[in-house]
Amino acid sequence: MPDRPTQILEAAARLIARRGVRGLRVEEVSTEAGVSTALIYYHFKDRAGLLRRTLEFITRRAVRYTDAALHDSADPRTRLTDLLLLELQDTPRVRENSAAWGELRASAVFDPDLRERLAAATEEWAHDLAHLVRQAQAAGQAAPGVDPRAAAERLTALVEGVSERWLSGTTSLDRARELVRGAVALELGQA
Repeated sequence: MPDRPTQILEAAARLIARRGVRGLRVEEVSTEAGVSTALIYYHFKDRAGLLRRTLEFITRRAVRYTDAALHDSADPRTRLTDLLLLELQDTPRVRENSAAWGELRASAVFDPDLRERLAAATEEWAHDLAHLVRQAQAAGQAAPGVDPRAAAERLTALVEGVSERWLSGTTSLDRARELVRGAVALELGQA
């Protein structure tokens, strides 16, 4: 059984994924988590604190399911592709994470504090991908003229957009994964 703060964050992520951020009420989170609202305020101070910590929670959860599935023995180009494709898995946890991430991203338009935290999480993801692009270049698996940072930004933006299409049913999972593989091939070019 997870500890109380984790239990609350899991409940918040579920609710955000299902219904969005705008109408999220602390009382609903307490019911979903099976805890008192006072306990939520004790751990998170206010609704904004709960949202910030939920964003951090889903970011850490994504890192866990991607890191756990990556194999260090694979070449850098394969690791980069796999890292992106792991965001497009038809599992409850990945679907929930992707939907919650999209909802929090949409809310960040109106919430500067959330926007800063989302930008930092996105920057960390792009940094990790840029590192893999550099490794692929060093291994002769990516064209030397590729700008690793720009390629990473485009690839993360593509995955976020394709993920929304997949989750909304406007693109199949197979097609979404095919688009990501094609984008990696275009971004890294021929070695």
